[in-house]
Amino acid sequence: MSPTITTSSEANGNVSSATARAAASAAANAEEAGPQPVTMAKALNTAMADAMHADDSVLVFGEDVGMLGGVFRITDGLMKTFGEQRCFDTPLAESGIVGMAVGMAINGMRPVIEMQFDAFAYPAFEQIVSHVAKMHNRTKGRVKLPMVIRVPYAGGIGGVEHHCDSSESYYAHTAGLKVYTPATVADAYRMLREAIDSDDPVMFMEPKKLYWSKDLVDLDALRAEYGRQADGREATEGRAAVARSGTDATLIAYGPSVPTALAAAAAAAEEGRSLEVIDIRTIVPFDDATVAASVRKTGRAVVIAEAHGFASVSSEIVARIQERCFHYLAAPIRRVTGFDVPYPAPKLEHHYLPGVDRILDAVDDLQWED
Repeated sequence: MSPTITTSSEANGNVSSATARAAASAAANAEEAGPQPVTMAKALNTAMADAMHADDSVLVFGEDVGMLGGVFRITDGLMKTFGEQRCFDTPLAESGIVGMAVGMAINGMRPVIEMQFDAFAYPAFEQIVSHVAKMHNRTKGRVKLPMVIRVPYAGGIGGVEHHCDSSESYYAHTAGLKVYTPATVADAYRMLREAIDSDDPVMFMEPKKLYWSKDLVDLDALRAEYGRQADGREATEGRAAVARSGTDATLIAYGPSVPTALAAAAAAAEEGRSLEVIDIRTIVPFDDATVAASVRKTGRAVVIAEAHGFASVSSEIVARIQERCFHYLAAPIRRVTGFDVPYPAPKLEHHYLPGVDRILDAVDDLQWED
C-alpha cells in the first residue's frame, strides 16, 4: 500500500486539503495500475517512506527536511506521515547532525540524514572520516553504524560554488564507507532501500540534476521485488549495470554522467560506432568483473565523470582497467571529466561539465585503424 505523501501543491497552500488528498489518492491508484512516469525525487521519497513503514528504527533528519520537505522536496510529507519524532529538522550544524546520527546508530537506530548540498557536508568531514568510517573496525566488529548520509551532489542546475561539488572521491578514498550513486529512477528506489538496510555506513550520493528526470516505473512492483527475501533478490550493491550494449568501445560512467554517456552512445550509433555504456552504480564496493568483461570485449574504454580528473574516482577506474585488461586494450584509456579548477559560475558550467561532444572526441582518439 502506498504511503500518504503530501503533494507540493498542498504544501504551498494553492489548493484545498481535500483536493490535494484526492489528487494523492488518484496518484496512488495510478501507481497500482502499472508503470507510470516517476521522478527520481519521488522514488527516493517513496524509498524512505517504505523503509520507515517497514522498520520503526528508521528516522530521517537534517536541515529543513521536516516542515519544508528539504530544499529539493525529497523528504516532502514524511514529517506529516510519521510525526516529528521520526522526521525532524536540525540546527544548521552538519558536524552535529552527523555526530548525533553516530550516537543513534550505536544505540540501535537507523538514521537517514541529509546534508542539503554536497559542499555543505565538509564541516562534518572530520566526523565522517574519524568516527563514521572507523567505528566498526575500532571496536573489532562489536559496534555497527547502520546509517545513511544523503548528499545531493554534482552540477547541472545552474548553482554557484559550494552547491555543485562532486565530492565522491573523498568518501571513496575513506576505508569503511560504502559509496552509492544511482543514475535511474528504479535504482534510486532500490539502492536507497539497500543503503538503509545496510549495517555499514553509506554515503548516498544523489545527482541533483536528475531529481526531476522521469522513467516509466512500477513502484508497487519495485516494492514487491524489494520485499522478497534477501537471498532471492538481486542486489545492486557491488554490481554495475550494462546500460547499453555495444561492441566497439566502452563508456564507463556513474551518477549524473550516465545519461550523458548514453546520449553520446546514441550519437555515435548514427555515425556507425557501437558503444557499450556501463553504469557503475556503487563506487564502493566496485564491480571489477562487469567493467573488465566489457573492456575485454570492446578493447577500448572512456571513463566519464563530472568530478575533477586528478586523483579521482575516474583515476581509480582507469588504474583498475589497466591492471585487469592490459593485454586486451587496443588503445590507451581516455577520461572525460570536469576540469581541475573550482566549480565555475553558472553561465560557464556547460563548458566545465562533460558533454556529448567531448566524449565523442575522446572516442575518436582511441586509435582507430580506419
